[in-house]
Amino acid sequence: MKTKIKNTVAIGFLLMGFFAKANTNQVQPQVEIVKTTPISDTLKWSERMALSIMKRHPEAYQIDGQKEPKWDYVHGVVLNSFEKVYQKTGNKSYYDYIKGYADSTIDEKGAVSSYKFDTYNIDMVTAGSMLFNLYKTTKDPRYLNVLQQLRKQLEEQPRTASGGFWHKKVYPNQMWLDGLYMGSPFYAQYTTVFEGGKNLDDIAKQFELIQLHATDKKTGLLYHGWDESKQMAWANKETGTSPNFWSRSIGWYAMALVDVLDYFPKEHPKQKELVGYLKKLAVALEKVQDKKSGLWYQVTDKGGKEGNYLEASGSSMFAYVLAKGVNKGYLPSKYKAVANKAFDGLTTQLIKFEADGEITITQACAVAGLGGKPYRDGSYEYYVNERKKDNDPKATGPFIMAALELNR
Repeated sequence: MKTKIKNTVAIGFLLMGFFAKANTNQVQPQVEIVKTTPISDTLKWSERMALSIMKRHPEAYQIDGQKEPKWDYVHGVVLNSFEKVYQKTGNKSYYDYIKGYADSTIDEKGAVSSYKFDTYNIDMVTAGSMLFNLYKTTKDPRYLNVLQQLRKQLEEQPRTASGGFWHKKVYPNQMWLDGLYMGSPFYAQYTTVFEGGKNLDDIAKQFELIQLHATDKKTGLLYHGWDESKQMAWANKETGTSPNFWSRSIGWYAMALVDVLDYFPKEHPKQKELVGYLKKLAVALEKVQDKKSGLWYQVTDKGGKEGNYLEASGSSMFAYVLAKGVNKGYLPSKYKAVANKAFDGLTTQLIKFEADGEITITQACAVAGLGGKPYRDGSYEYYVNERKKDNDPKATGPFIMAALELNR
């Protein structure tokens, strides 16, 4: 036990030393030390995963195999989880890791060269959430400039005729569940911090549209995408929905719901409506949770079908959402047990352990979408045959957040 405690303390000092010297000639030796320092199994799962990520990727921009700094939603997802770890532990190493990413992607004028405004890709907005605290603590105008650029994107983002944000400029008239997470929590925080909450109704409208058009009345689950024009080949000609339920897309939507509620006061007329959506989704998710493992399948409602598999990112997202929903008082307490069962499944079935204490999460879908080139038809066969990837950031970030909400 004493050895484990020493290792834990050593990691903290080594990481702080590494990041404090991140811009000096001493970086490489420190990186090598961090890489070879064991991660104690006495730590919470959130820190074990966070430290594993830092060992694999000494610079945060390296997450997802990047060779040079790039502004991307996957970094945002992971670093948003790191901010929660920092808030929980007070360990400045996590703050510095976030700041290192911001400073590697934002230049001295407050511009992000790898961010292309005119593509109107809503995925690019979510990484901005890490900048609120950085701006609050540093008052660095570069961070404010990027926050304002992302807010301007949302202001100009193309919309469906009914008022929903397009997922991207190249996907006209389409709302994807993914997009709710990519845009709405940032939008809610921005309008609360800088605009007195004046646009909360617009945020609620995004959920209302998805709830109205993408929800399956029989199961309560939500389809991955909705094409208001009903012109896409993947779209149902009567409803405009894509043909299947993909767990990670539902996870994005669920995380968006539980996170935007942080900014909706109880007295706001739309707050109860959003909580109602979350409650209905919790009921639907419990019904399709795999009873043996506690996890959820890649194609959410087809657990027994050939080729389907228990998937890490969606399962981590659902565990996070159900746990936070209970902790915040939105959901009945029984859903904490549902979340804990899911987390047990993640740690016993999908986590691999290295000799140095590093942990790896397996069976994560690397990517999935609709349309595009090559064309993605949203079929069952499409979803189960997309490649899997160990330590995909869409799984590691939500895993950290689930661990924190469950205090595991």
